[in-house]
Amino acid sequence: MKMVRLDDLQLFSRTAALGSFSSAAREAGLLPGQVAAAVARLERELQLRLFVRTTRSLRLTAEGARYLPYAQQVLAALREGQARAQGEDSDLRGTLQVAAPSDLGRNVLLPWLTAFRAAHPGLQLHLQLSDQVADVFREPVDVAFRLGRFDNASYVALPLLAHNRRVLVAAPDYLQRHGTPSCVEALQDHACLLYQLGGRTHDRWQIDHDGQRRVAAVRAALHCDDADVVRRWAVAGQGIAYKSWLDVADDVRGGRLQVLLGGAGEALPLNLVCPHRAQFSAAIRQLHAFVQPRLQARLRGLPGLAEGAQGVAVRSRGGQ
Repeated sequence: MKMVRLDDLQLFSRTAALGSFSSAAREAGLLPGQVAAAVARLERELQLRLFVRTTRSLRLTAEGARYLPYAQQVLAALREGQARAQGEDSDLRGTLQVAAPSDLGRNVLLPWLTAFRAAHPGLQLHLQLSDQVADVFREPVDVAFRLGRFDNASYVALPLLAHNRRVLVAAPDYLQRHGTPSCVEALQDHACLLYQLGGRTHDRWQIDHDGQRRVAAVRAALHCDDADVVRRWAVAGQGIAYKSWLDVADDVRGGRLQVLLGGAGEALPLNLVCPHRAQFSAAIRQLHAFVQPRLQARLRGLPGLAEGAQGVAVRSRGGQ
């Protein structure tokens, strides 16, 4: 077998993830024909057909699907080797692509990420803020801040806050006008502020209260696909929101929001996630060490929170 070019391997991996030569070309700053030529060269060197091409679609062959994880492992091993050779304490260089939810990223993580980048001037930081869950297998993302459980894909996680929770909150002004719910069932009589994700409105809230899991079917006063807007509506007295402690901690401490039902809610752990353990580069490990104590300090002393073990990297399966 001829020598495989690493650039061709990278372009094959990204084409498989993105589903087209043109998307991979845009990401790499190349022409689609150059990416197609690189994949064709790799196919000749491997003596394998990696993709089935039609005028409208591009998909992996059975041989391509079997080969892809090996290509990804090679690329990950090279990145890990470079990071290890440079050492954990060396100046960080290159590009770190980070994805985070909108509210958490904009209002909590942004100043910390800016400070982290300032401490490592050789590092380029690309930040993607969106409430659409980043697919770290397909999108050009090195690491993602992920709240809650994972979807059916298998990820490797660095735990940040195992004890974070989702809680019910409302502004004092709203509670003065409409009263304070005394039980989960009473939520149906209140205006609730609902969050949309992927076209689905989350109007059935799972709440752990008095040792039992309850489901509250709530009615919408307002709903939005931006979690930050939901929090702002709550502060403005528009209704009751069901939010992460990380998002509302400052508003609760500042008296702009009150926690309802004694902090009843559900677990909403925060992790840093990557597809493979080998992708936990020096930059990602240092980012984890930088933000974790700041996140823990943000929740310290809030009601209904017990310090949880902040473990090492784990592999997990489950629903988001």
